[in-house]
Amino acid sequence: MNHETVTPRAPLHRFTVPLSATRRGARLARLPAAEQLDARGLPLDPARLIVAELATNAVVHGRVPGRGFRLGLTVTAPATLRVEVTDPRGDQLPAQARASAGAGPTESGYGLLLVEELADRWGVRTGPVPCKSVWAELDLGR
Repeated sequence: MNHETVTPRAPLHRFTVPLSATRRGARLARLPAAEQLDARGLPLDPARLIVAELATNAVVHGRVPGRGFRLGLTVTAPATLRVEVTDPRGDQLPAQARASAGAGPTESGYGLLLVEELADRWGVRTGPVPCKSVWAELDLGR
């Protein structure tokens, strides 16, 4: 896991959508993501699975009553897809040990282990207060 300290590269394409912090909202996150990827001629998988895992984590671990989460997809040069999910619980960061210590899953499962396995890079960016963003990048290798 990386704690981002550099400015992201200039985007070629950017898409964001707010979603409700419910299980239904987490499931629905895959639909606009798939539409955007398909419209840009980008591969659907493993991005859809990463979207599903990060959205589910935002609902389960980052939920604040009355507040939603935001899904963002950004394509930057040279051919990198960034999936970013922002939730209102900046005080609750994913533990690095959960995803990379090699131990079994903690209380909820294998979500971040799966993200770590599928993504080329992933990490957490804090702010703006009280939010945090969990992101994953895929090198598209076009």
